[in-house]
Amino acid sequence: MTGEAAGAPTFCPTLLYRDAKAAVKQLTEAFGFTQSALYESEDGTVLHAELAFGNGVVMLGSKGSGGAYEKALGDGSPVGVYATVADPDAHHRRAEQAGVEIVLPLTDQDYGSREYTARDLEGNLWTFGTYAPAAPQG
Repeated sequence: MTGEAAGAPTFCPTLLYRDAKAAVKQLTEAFGFTQSALYESEDGTVLHAELAFGNGVVMLGSKGSGGAYEKALGDGSPVGVYATVADPDAHHRRAEQAGVEIVLPLTDQDYGSREYTARDLEGNLWTFGTYAPAAPQG
């Protein structure tokens, strides 16, 4: 799979979690991601997962696997990720109902976005709002 495929995102956040299975569950149930790939080791450790949201994808795996990416990342978390949503009010309600920690309330921003920020189980910050940054041209 390459980023040149039609409709494929050219930017994908990548995250490592102490409990990647719990992360997949939270991101799908509370935030509305769709699991598109899941690869596990023989002992059930999540080696790699891909979760789709709109036309974007986040890739994640388990901390403690000893892979090269994990070694390069070190203790780089928490990570902040921004995702564009059409209805931030409904999305916020869904996250609240799932018991997610909301760290910045649903707010109308000066730059025109309506958004909120939540913390996932590993401390990564996820902002969901109406702002849609333009992709660079050329």
